[in-house]
Formats: sequence, C-alpha cells, structure tokens
Amino acid sequence: MNDTPDPGSGPGPAAPLADRLARAITLAGPMPVSQFMAAANAHYYATRDPLGAGGDFVTAPEISQMFGELIGLWCADLWQRAGSPEVAWVELGPGRGTLAADALRAMAKTGLTPPVHFVETSPLLRAAQAERVPHATWHDGVDTLPTDRPLLVVANEFFDALPIRQLVHRADGWHERLVACQDTLFLPIAGKPVPAELMPESLRDAPAGAILETSPAAVGIVRTLARRLTAQGGGLLAVDYGYEGPVLGETLQAVRGHGFANPFEGPGDNDLSAHVDFATLAAAGQAEGAVAWGPVTQRDLLGQLGIDARAAALAAGSPERTEAILADRSRLMSDMGTLFRSLALTNRDWPTPAAFA
Repeated sequence: MNDTPDPGSGPGPAAPLADRLARAITLAGPMPVSQFMAAANAHYYATRDPLGAGGDFVTAPEISQMFGELIGLWCADLWQRAGSPEVAWVELGPGRGTLAADALRAMAKTGLTPPVHFVETSPLLRAAQAERVPHATWHDGVDTLPTDRPLLVVANEFFDALPIRQLVHRADGWHERLVACQDTLFLPIAGKPVPAELMPESLRDAPAGAILETSPAAVGIVRTLARRLTAQGGGLLAVDYGYEGPVLGETLQAVRGHGFANPFEGPGDNDLSAHVDFATLAAAGQAEGAVAWGPVTQRDLLGQLGIDARAAALAAGSPERTEAILADRSRLMSDMGTLFRSLALTNRDWPTPAAFA
C-alpha cells in the first residue's frame, strides 16, 4: 500500500500541477524522482501537442515520410518471411499518428493491411491520431492488446519518456534520489540508504555523487510484450536515444521550446525524458523467451532498409524538393543517426529481422 497522497489531490482539479505536487510533498515528504517524472509527463502529454515547430521537439517521423515508410517496410519484410500470418500492428506512443500513416501506406503496397492498435493515454494526441488513422483501436496500456495473433510492435521515442528511478552514491553508500520542495522550488535530494546487498558488487565502490538510473516501468512493458511475442509470435522494433548499460551518469533532461530546461522547474510544462538502457531492455526480453537483436544505430537501420534509394525516388518524383529531401535524409542519418539506436525482439521461430543480421 502506498500512503503517499495522489499529486492530483489537494487544492482542487484546477490547481496547477506544481501546486498539487508541492502539497503532496508537504503532506507526505519528498517523493521519488520516478513519481515526480510520471506525474509531470502525464500532465504534459494530456494538455498539449508537443510536436513540431510550434511545440517543444520534433521526432523522426515528423522530419520525413521516409522514416515511417522504412519502418513499415521493416515490419512487412519480417511478416512476409514469417509466412504472412494474420497479425496486428501496434504502436506505443504514436504521437500525431504520422509514423503509423506512413508505415501503413508502405505496408499496404506489400499486401499487409493489419488492424491497428495504439497505446496512448493523451486525449489530445488520440484526436490527432484519429485524423490520420481513423480505424485504429486505442489502449491505455499493453495488457489489453490482442491475444489471438502475432503482434508487430513499433516504439519510436516511447521508452525515453517513461519514469526512471535514480540512485545517488554518497560516502555511506547508495541512496534513493527524491524530490523535495522548498518555497515552491523543487530540488533533488538523497533519501534513505539502499541496502548494500541490493546493489551489484561492481557499483558498491562508485565515486561519491555518482548516479545510477533504472526504469522499472520500461522493463515491465518489455517483459509483458516479450511474453506476448513468445506466446503469439511477432516482433518489436524500438527506436530511441540511449546506450548499452548499465552505466553511471545522469541523463534525465527537460525540453521546452526546442531547448533544454531544468527538469525540476515547471513540472508539467516540460517534456521529461532519460536515455534508454538498451542492454537492460534486451535482457528483459530474453528473460521472457524472446530473441533480442542489436542494438544498432538509427543510421545503420535506415541505411540497411534503403533510405538512399527512397530519397532518390522521392527526389525524382519531385525535383523541386530535391534539396529538402536530401536535407531531411541527412538529418535522420547524421546526429540523430548516431545518437538514436534500435533494438528488436522477436519470437524464437520468427526470422532474423532486417538490418540486424
């Protein structure tokens, strides 16, 4: 049982999130970073469309149709080589539905026209998704996804927004990192010590001030989906910025207006995210019987899937847009191409996914 008050309680439903969080901390004491991040992002995504020039950030599908089309062809290729079974197509955190619309268009050209399922909780984003993919079925979580067929699951910039737990190392050992509030100012502090036996031996002598991040929420979702893939068949493709960990270091960040902000200021007004530990997610999938592939860089993924040929075809069809198309291709393959990585999970009886051989 959790005795911490719900941040949604307090002065009333119209009170700003910062006031509600401050009240919760005043009543129950400092809260874990994971709880603060979960409340902030739930409010953030429920109250705005964060994408595009007028929002806070831009994702790969919004940069170019090439991204979604190639992801769709990755799914279609896997499906064809698995024998073209009846499948369901799933996207986690589909944004405006741009990736889905592009992917579904590309898949349809191969004969793959599956039912579409979106895992999305934001009413505003659901409305935007419905404009682009009106026949989709929406879910609040992965537990209600279909159980009667293989799943083709795509997660682009989904896992980075899930809440993380932070541990900070001090002279007397590791401590849970909490968020306190003083005069309406939120700040991280060290909480109670974590028993030494719960920490890997390799981390017990970490330098003072070192921070370790974990995402139980991400691991839980991957394990649930991996169990589905093991039982039903199918594959998952996750694309996000991250690393192969676990490693020490803080990656929690806030973005607002296409610039970085303090993650502890203005909760609910900034997009909070953290780099994804792909090694841990791969291990979580393997623990449930799935096969893990990669990670590989986004550059390698898109390169192997034929982005150069697709860019050339688009340019040939619209010569006046050649410069813009090549600029979009460069953006996907340069900085984003190395920062972002791709992890695949498949059923053991399914073929090796494209770009992961």
